[in-house]
Amino acid sequence: MAIRVGIGGWTYEPWRGVFYPDKLPQARELDYASRHVTAIEINGTFYRTQAPATFRKWHDEVPDDFVFTLKAPRYATNRRVLAEAGESISRFVESGIDQLGRKLGPILWQFAPTKPYDPEDFEAFLALLPADASGVPLRHAIEVRHESFRDPGFIALLRKTGAGLVYAHSADYPEIADVTADFVYARLQQAEGEVATGYPANALDRWAERAREWAAGSEPEDLPRAGAKPAAKKRRDVFVFMINGAKVRAPAAAMALLERLRS
Repeated sequence: MAIRVGIGGWTYEPWRGVFYPDKLPQARELDYASRHVTAIEINGTFYRTQAPATFRKWHDEVPDDFVFTLKAPRYATNRRVLAEAGESISRFVESGIDQLGRKLGPILWQFAPTKPYDPEDFEAFLALLPADASGVPLRHAIEVRHESFRDPGFIALLRKTGAGLVYAHSADYPEIADVTADFVYARLQQAEGEVATGYPANALDRWAERAREWAAGSEPEDLPRAGAKPAAKKRRDVFVFMINGAKVRAPAAAMALLERLRS
């Protein structure tokens, strides 16, 4: 599939007995989740370095066509001068992420809401992001959370470097939906606890339409942009994650969206 839909992580106690069957061993939760969604965003890499053997274990537990995206370490993004992040970036890239092989999706670089746009420093940071990890190609997704990034110059910078802008469907952070790379990374963060599928049926229908538009090379007209709309391009890979909001509903929301995309 050009469109993948997933959840954040797989270890979450409220999912047990709701998403996961009763008495399913915790050791089998990744195996189970990877057969009900098509991607998982790993958050643990944001907080600590993982071992190569861990990445290999994750690789071996999921189907051949499954994809992991990794949240890059906070030590690289939560700093005053981004141009000085080279050592942290290298440590992460060399930690064994190549063990995921073809199951490695985009790397998510998430910035704090307090981090404003500094064009020179941000361009220097993007120049530090490597094109591969021991021969495994890397794609970089940039999630910004400060209003100052709603800037045509920022969009142009991402397009020049080939980095993807993360679209966050959030009530707390600016929504910027410009497509800047050969893939789209969307994080949907407004699931409702009282709705069994997280999002109402009509909202899921519309997200399925948007995902198809992204995949076909166009852009949804009803999402806010900061820069000029580019000409339609070739098909793109699309990654949609149900993140936060009423997290207990995330797997149901992801599965409901996948059902629509497969119909």
